[in-house]
Amino acid sequence: MAIKLPKAVAAYFEADGSRDAESVSQCFIDAAVVKDDGTTYSGREAIRSWKAATSTQYSYTVEPFSITSEGRHVVVTSHLVGDFPGSPIDLRYVFALEGEKIAELTIIP
Repeated sequence: MAIKLPKAVAAYFEADGSRDAESVSQCFIDAAVVKDDGTTYSGREAIRSWKAATSTQYSYTVEPFSITSEGRHVVVTSHLVGDFPGSPIDLRYVFALEGEKIAELTIIP
């Protein structure tokens, strides 16, 4: 089932699918924060480095299948399949948006 994602969120998943760390980083505001796997990445350059490392470490596909709102956050639940430990898994991507960009992203099981 296809779901309608906000423009910035759709751009994030499209860039992630292409394994283009620079394009992923361009989805965020300059001072954005990403929290993933117990680590916090602050700023666009740190986000670019995080995505470059994770994109080359494992092969995976991400399929968003549910979207909800929690306060000012957009929560997208996605199914990940790949060659990483624990695959497959459903993860929640919790986005805070600022205009047409992502200000915060937390990825949690």
